[in-house]
Amino acid sequence: MSGAFLAGLVAGYGVAIPVGAIAILILGLSARTSFRVGAAAALAVATADGLYAAVAALGGASLAGVVAPAAGPLRVVAAVVLLGLAAHGLWRTWTTHRARPAPSAGGGLRTPGRAYAVVLGLTLLNPTTVLYFAALVLGRRDTADPNGLTAGLFVAGVFLASASWQLLNAGGGTVVGRALTGPRGRLVTGLVSSALIAALAVAALLPG
Repeated sequence: MSGAFLAGLVAGYGVAIPVGAIAILILGLSARTSFRVGAAAALAVATADGLYAAVAALGGASLAGVVAPAAGPLRVVAAVVLLGLAAHGLWRTWTTHRARPAPSAGGGLRTPGRAYAVVLGLTLLNPTTVLYFAALVLGRRDTADPNGLTAGLFVAGVFLASASWQLLNAGGGTVVGRALTGPRGRLVTGLVSSALIAALAVAALLPG
């Protein structure tokens, strides 16, 4: 059971660490308005990640018995998907680093409630997130436990990892914000995230 929670933590950080448009939005909101607004946006991202992880985990649980005979090939497929996501992350990190765009931190989200609702909607529109969690669930037997307990621990780990990282973004203020959203910060966080996802792909191929 603790393994599922730790897997959720790793998965949550893997999807949360890259500094993309949403992270920049959170940093900007916190810097321009208040920590309360930035924290609301951060928790919205964690909520979306938790929801997607729950969908993937519950779907994996319901399909566990059906896919059991093909567990071996599915683990390979899951590993390939994760490696593809890791490679895509590396490519996106490198192209963004080369382009060095000047991101803006969107205005109009001046209240915690509005920030939460808008950022939740934006995060839920990312189909890569559910693909990522679905691949993890199919690649790990313990997160597709039919009794749902380990699935719940997996989701809890994802939510806590995502929330802690995004709240760190919100609390970083303008100083940390500039460091993370600068070219070097974006490159480092993108490389760390891709490495985590690649490690999860390798783990999916290991017996256990």
